Amino acid sequence: MSLVKFIPCIYLYDKMAVKDFKDKTALKDDPLTMAKRYSDLGADEIIIFDLSVEDEEHEAALDMIKEICEKVQVPVLGAGNVKRMEDIKKLLYAGCNKAMLNFSKQSNIEVCEEVSKKFGKEKIVVSVANLVELEDNLSTIKEYADSILFLTSTSLRDALATSPVPVMGLLPEIALDKLMSIAKEEKLAAICGDVVSDNIDELENMKSVFEDNGINTGKMKVTVKWSDLKLNSDGHVPVVVQDVHTDEVLMVAYMNEEAYNHTIQSGRMTYYSRSRNELWIKGETSGHYQYVKALYIDCDDDTLLAKVEQVGAACHTGNKSCFYRPIFEKETKSMDNPLKVFEDVMAVINDRKVHPKEGSYTNYLFDKGLDKILKKLGEEATEIVIAAKNPNPNEIKYEISDFLYHMMVLMADRGITWDEITEELAKR
Repeated sequence: MSLVKFIPCIYLYDKMAVKDFKDKTALKDDPLTMAKRYSDLGADEIIIFDLSVEDEEHEAALDMIKEICEKVQVPVLGAGNVKRMEDIKKLLYAGCNKAMLNFSKQSNIEVCEEVSKKFGKEKIVVSVANLVELEDNLSTIKEYADSILFLTSTSLRDALATSPVPVMGLLPEIALDKLMSIAKEEKLAAICGDVVSDNIDELENMKSVFEDNGINTGKMKVTVKWSDLKLNSDGHVPVVVQDVHTDEVLMVAYMNEEAYNHTIQSGRMTYYSRSRNELWIKGETSGHYQYVKALYIDCDDDTLLAKVEQVGAACHTGNKSCFYRPIFEKETKSMDNPLKVFEDVMAVINDRKVHPKEGSYTNYLFDKGLDKILKKLGEEATEIVIAAKNPNPNEIKYEISDFLYHMMVLMADRGITWDEITEELAKR
């Protein structure tokens, strides 16, 4: 059986998240907070509909979509306010994994072939309002779209039988047994809409129920049962917790069987509090949840390593890590993470931009403007070419370093981050 994804939707209007296409009532959470919550609680992707009308509002929505793409851990599908190929490009360049064409608009149908050939069929999703719209465009959809989002829940089964490509169904709140019946349809690729958004807190449990009924949701498969672990004298196992992004050690805690199973079931790190003699869901009181991204077992089967997405601080003192007090530190030769070196240099350059320093060469470049930065970048690129002809490898190292510095000045000037660059490289 094919994989079924769970995809909540966010509707953007006037820089706010609103109820849906027709109801512009503002929701209490801002779009970024909603997106991060959906991502942390198990959404497989997020669809963002830009409901703006005016160009200025549309640009603001694109900025918000870009920020969401940078901050969440799941793919984003951008939709709404697409009038021409340039709008698809803007959504993809904002960081969206895919972009959507609304086939209720004739102009979107006409541009489908062009954008598919330019950006790749795998980047294009088509929204279809009804069966007539689907049937009238079968050949175009088959040739130029990766999948469709079908917007009418009452005729979703007919769309599944008709569509030449996988179907994502936009569904309201419906009974679980009916939802599972739909999910067993072969061409269903995703369940989207309110049925996911309104039940996001229970999404991991919902996935478990689907898995138990033979529906593949891609839910994390556990290879080690509690009975496989070697427990300490109290019947617990220690857990070392690391930040999934930085590998910083955040804390050490303990699990009993109930905490272990709840962590796997809920996707939130859950421990056993020895002092309170009770289950402890990290963040339940403070809001500083830990969303588990990976669990490892050590070679002796008696200790776990958890890699987590940490919200806020891990330590009750307010520090990011519980290990913030040094006992002693010996000087060692730095073996820096290359990306951290880039980020540290970038942080200095960005600081110079905000807080100019007299005599700073970086500020000299910013003061002279974009043309000067580009001129220097071109000169350094030429120096790399010349240095590459030199048998001494040191020279090319120096020139590449100069080039990378000037490139980072350009990135700072244009508002580009290393996260954006590494994310783009990862797609290549």
